[in-house]
Amino acid sequence: MDDFMYDSEPWYGNYTYEEYGSPPPIDTVFKHSSTCFREVLCTSLLVANMIIFVLGLCGNGVVIWISGFKMKKTVNTTWYLSLAISDFIFCACLPFNITYSAMGDDWIFGLFMCKFTSFVMFLNMFSSIFLLVIISVDRCVSVMCPVWTQNHRTVRKASVVVVLAWLVSIALSMPSVVFRDIVNHLGRTTCFNNYTSDQYSHKTIAVSRFLAGFVVPFFVIIICYSIIILRLRNNRMAKSSKPFKVMTALIATFFFCWLPYHVFVLLELTHQNSNHHVLAIGLKVGTSVAMANSFLNPVLYVFMGNDFKRRLKSSLLSKMENAMGEEGRTTSRYLSRSSSMDGRASTHI
Repeated sequence: MDDFMYDSEPWYGNYTYEEYGSPPPIDTVFKHSSTCFREVLCTSLLVANMIIFVLGLCGNGVVIWISGFKMKKTVNTTWYLSLAISDFIFCACLPFNITYSAMGDDWIFGLFMCKFTSFVMFLNMFSSIFLLVIISVDRCVSVMCPVWTQNHRTVRKASVVVVLAWLVSIALSMPSVVFRDIVNHLGRTTCFNNYTSDQYSHKTIAVSRFLAGFVVPFFVIIICYSIIILRLRNNRMAKSSKPFKVMTALIATFFFCWLPYHVFVLLELTHQNSNHHVLAIGLKVGTSVAMANSFLNPVLYVFMGNDFKRRLKSSLLSKMENAMGEEGRTTSRYLSRSSSMDGRASTHI
C-alpha cells in the first residue's frame, strides 16, 4: 500500500525519487532478476500471495454467504458482512499482483488497472480499520449504556454507519487514482506512484495514511477496550468478556499485520539515508504480511470460541454460524442482565 506497491514496482512500495524528475532506471535501486522463479524471496512471496488469494477468496466468500444469506440480519452480522466484502474484493485483485511478479515485474494491465488495484488496496485498509473501530465503539457503548443500546442499536443504523465508513474510505483512497502512473523502460512497463508534480505530496500522503489508518484508530480501540475491561471488573462480570474474544483477535491480527508495512513506508520517506536493498525487502515482506490479514479474518471467525471441539465436529457452515452468532447471543445475555440490574431505569432513554 503506500502505495501498496512500490513506486517503481507495483505492490511493494513507493519510491518516488522527486530529485530525478521521473522514475530512475529500475535496476539502479532494486536490481531484480527478470525471472522471479530464480529468486528465493520472490518465489516465496509469490507462493504466499497465491495461498492468500485462494484462502482469502474462499474464506471470505463463505463468510459473505453465511452472514448475508444464512443468518438473521443483526448488527453483528452487518459488521462482519462488511468486513468480509472488503477482504473479498481485496483478494479478488491479487491475481494482478501475482501475474505481475511472475512476469518479472512487467505491468501488462494498463493505466486503469494500475490505478484501480492500488485504490482497492487502500480501500481495503481503511474500510477494515474503520469497521474495527466502529465495532469497538459499539461494544463499548453496549457495556456502558446497555438500556440505551437495547432501544437504539438497530440494523438500519448500523447499515448507515457502514455506508459512511465506506464513503470515507473511498475518499482517503483517491490519491491512488491521482498519483498512480505507468512508464515504459527498457521494454518493461512499470506501475508506480508519480509524485514528481509536488515534492511534498509523497510525505503528506504517507503520513496522513499512517495517522488515519493506523495511529488514531489504534488509540480509539485501546480506549474502548480499556473502558470495557474496567466496566466488567467493576461489575464483577469478568466472564462476560468472552464475547469480545473474537474481536480482540481480529484487532490484534490487523495491527500485527499492518505495523511492519507502515514502519517501512515511513522509513521510505528518508530512503536517501537507508539501505535500498533492505528497504525494498522490508516493503515486500511487509506488504505480503499486510495482505495476509485478509484471509486471517474468516479463520478467526471459525476457530475462535468457547467450544472449539464441538464446532470442529460439525460442518463448516455450522461452525461459521456458531462463531459469529455466539458473540451476538452472549452480548444479548449480558445486555439483558445489565438491564435487570438497571431495572429502575426507564426503557425509553
